[in-house]
Amino acid sequence: MKIYCCQEHVELALDVFVDEQESYPDLKTVDNPADLSTICEYCTERAIYIVENT
Repeated sequence: MKIYCCQEHVELALDVFVDEQESYPDLKTVDNPADLSTICEYCTERAIYIVENT
């Protein structure tokens, strides 16, 4: 599971991940958000975090 999210929705993404996966995720920052065209899964802002399992 991988969730891309903005600063505003990082807590929501962490909560959703833990609820669905029943484990704690890795939280990574996108190295250069300006180069990434992926948007937050909860709004239309650019994703700056990746919440994922290892």
